[in-house]
Amino acid sequence: MSALFAPLTRDDGLDTLVDRRLLRELAYVDGRWTAGAASRRFEVSDPASGATVAWVAALEAADADRAIDAAARAFPGWRALLPQQRAAILRKWHGLMLEAKDDLALLMTLEQGKPLQEALGEIDYAASFVEWYAEEGKRMNAEGVTSHLPNAEMLVRREPVGVVGIVTPWNFPSAMLTRKAAAALAAGCTVVAHPSSQTPLSALALAELGERAGLPAGVFNVVTGDAAALVGRLCADPRVRAMSFTGSTEIGRLIAAQCAPTMKRLVMELGGHAPLIVFDDADLDRAVGIAMDAKFATSGQDCLAANRIYVQRGIHDAFCAAFAERIARLKVGAGLDPATEIGPLMHARALAKVDAQVKDALARGARCLAGGRRHGAGPLFYQPTLLADVGDDALIMREETFGPVAAVTMFDSEDEVVRRANASEYGLVAYVVTDNGARQMRLGRALDYGMVAVNRVKITGAPVPFGGVKQSGLGREGSRHGLEAFTDLKYLCIDAA
Repeated sequence: MSALFAPLTRDDGLDTLVDRRLLRELAYVDGRWTAGAASRRFEVSDPASGATVAWVAALEAADADRAIDAAARAFPGWRALLPQQRAAILRKWHGLMLEAKDDLALLMTLEQGKPLQEALGEIDYAASFVEWYAEEGKRMNAEGVTSHLPNAEMLVRREPVGVVGIVTPWNFPSAMLTRKAAAALAAGCTVVAHPSSQTPLSALALAELGERAGLPAGVFNVVTGDAAALVGRLCADPRVRAMSFTGSTEIGRLIAAQCAPTMKRLVMELGGHAPLIVFDDADLDRAVGIAMDAKFATSGQDCLAANRIYVQRGIHDAFCAAFAERIARLKVGAGLDPATEIGPLMHARALAKVDAQVKDALARGARCLAGGRRHGAGPLFYQPTLLADVGDDALIMREETFGPVAAVTMFDSEDEVVRRANASEYGLVAYVVTDNGARQMRLGRALDYGMVAVNRVKITGAPVPFGGVKQSGLGREGSRHGLEAFTDLKYLCIDAA
């Protein structure tokens, strides 16, 4: 096997990869591709077929230290560049991503399983953060302070924190990396990124394009391998001044605890358990369409997915009937099939969790109106499923699902549904469907979530401060707030006497 590339001769979709150098099997440290000190590998497989896509370098703790060393050495030179100089490199990176869009999407579908059209959309989304922060970095202005002291001039400016550790999940392997890395790089920080071991190929392809764009050695590093060893080193090293993590609340708590001794800045986008509330004044077709999009994008493997669907009594039965009919028509299959709308789950643990939640809900009296079992397309496929009459005590109403299962429950009053929707440790996003303008405003205030979507599903983007409250995270990503997260305020007081 080549030290750089996995075999491209199998009939598994890799034969359509145009730029073969985007399929990288080595980690990227200090401007070099490396197998690490131990030269060990781990397998990356297609969740749709189980076929091996690549064997990727499994780095060890000492390799993570080398990456931190490189990022620390590169930091003074990178921060010293004019914002316009950093922006020029980021803009080139953005352009290269768009030129390689088809290849990047293909790699993502093969390692993650999502339908190819969704993967193409994610590349656009990922590139948009690079473009946004290329421009936003030039607007990180100093501010004057009206002096309260005689003969003193006061200035406050933002300075980059230093080396930033980034840990990204498998469900959005490109967008979660660029949303974090582009902000940190634009601020003048250097980066050591650890992608999920299920989906490292997207991050490595972006590192290849970043190198072509002119990112200097050590500015952007990608370490692949066991998370416990590598992320543990990022958390422990005092030179890493900020950690940005997207993933489960459980792992987020662990990272926060490991970072406490070195008092790192934390930016965390953690679990979601989104309620979708449909009032009986809503248009039925519109409400069902919103529910389909909010639940089944990325095959339900999305922290923004609607997990708990509350439907008011007056529209409940008609909504469930129409929803079930739409769900039954969803096409399940491998992501490279153009007709596929629902792909495989990421791994066996995810499928087992979904199956257990469905069985638990049925045992507690829920009704299955569509699906309800594993799908014959392969061992990691689950039927798109609709459960009705789901009690609040069911597991699926208390735990994040991450799968193509919609759970519907009935409500009567606005006060009741707000109370039930807020009865969760999570607070990332909530969805509301109503034609009552006053109610739209009331729910926007009453729902204890960092983001509220009213009569729509798509709300994210580079200009948006993305993030949640309670156990759903710390800080915000995207917008100027995402840039400022990787900066410290410095106050300068000058004697003007």
